[in-house]
Amino acid sequence: MNQSTPREEAASAPVRPVHTALGVLALCFALSVLGRGLGESFSVFLLPISESFGSNRADVVSVYSLSALAGGLASPLIGRLFDYSGPRSVYSLGLLLFGGAFLFAASATHLWQIQFSVGLCVGFGIALIGNVPNSILLGRWFGPKLPTAMAVVYSATGAGVLALLPASQLLIDHVGWRGAYQIFGTTALFLLLPLLILPWRLFSAGQPHLTKAAADNAPDEGWTLGRAMQHHAFWALFSTFFFTAIGMYAIAPQVVAYLIDAGFPPLQAATAWGFSGVVLLFGMLGVSWLDGIIGRRPSVLFSYALSILGIFLLWLLQWHPNVWILTGFVVCFGSMIGSRGPLLTATAMKLFRGKRVGTIYGSISIGSGLGSAFGSWSGGLIHDISHSYNPLIAYALISVILGMIPFLVVPALRR
Repeated sequence: MNQSTPREEAASAPVRPVHTALGVLALCFALSVLGRGLGESFSVFLLPISESFGSNRADVVSVYSLSALAGGLASPLIGRLFDYSGPRSVYSLGLLLFGGAFLFAASATHLWQIQFSVGLCVGFGIALIGNVPNSILLGRWFGPKLPTAMAVVYSATGAGVLALLPASQLLIDHVGWRGAYQIFGTTALFLLLPLLILPWRLFSAGQPHLTKAAADNAPDEGWTLGRAMQHHAFWALFSTFFFTAIGMYAIAPQVVAYLIDAGFPPLQAATAWGFSGVVLLFGMLGVSWLDGIIGRRPSVLFSYALSILGIFLLWLLQWHPNVWILTGFVVCFGSMIGSRGPLLTATAMKLFRGKRVGTIYGSISIGSGLGSAFGSWSGGLIHDISHSYNPLIAYALISVILGMIPFLVVPALRR
């Protein structure tokens, strides 16, 4: 019987882990495309649901707020579930929730049913297949390259927006918003079957040399959630997530409606905002690349500068609704949504490494969920009270600046 020589074994040994690592990255990316794409598609459903139930903007935007709140509050629970049950259980539960929630929403007769299904259940589902479990799983395969891997996965938000916002608008035009939700729910349940038969034991194991290096060089430092909460870096990361999310998501759910009010046709508005998915990929990878070239603080401050410029261009669109300013807004604002996320994730995973890192990072991520929920809800309320987008845009600008401040004053976030 033929046997491989030691040289042949040495040459082929790294191939399988590399291929498996790329497969895990592709899986996390695909799940994030589905989760974030379906979640962000609500901006297209905002007007038809408002018309169907005769509700005001704040009440309907509360669906998006509840989704973000549920995802944020569930993050530590999901991190703990991942620590104890592994990725297969977490991801499968996420798809199951998606399927059931959208099918239930398709037959809703009252707004509270949409708030429960598309809000709470979908929000929990997004978190189950989102950044918390992905960051833990990818950390086992990419080690020091985790920021780049997470940049790819975070960019799935953009890919999901690019694919699902125009698709959602087309579905609404042809089968209505209820028919679109039926298609969403059926698709999620169908995808559950292939997910269950993946080689989860292999995926969960991680790179052997990274596992060994972690055991030799980075032993569990005894971090618990209580101890982490006494560290200033925990609250610095929390506040950055919180205020930045308020600023970005006070605007994001209302972008399509804003563009329609400014004079753009509905499909063009949905497609333009969906195109942010293309630029988001470059924004994610670009900020992570800059982090390795010029350092954490300059790269993050540059990303905030682009976000601020994007908010200014959005304000300008109501006075000059043309394609050039619209393109500038999509490029500047769209490319920076979540662009800080991979760096914050890598920082948290490094600072609080150990057996409880999933729980700790999940708790930090509550800031993002709370900020997204409060920002989207308060943004809708501000529009209803003022009947104008100008106070909303000013509110978003102030919040983004507050989110930037920890990178100016907290040493742990500059390394």
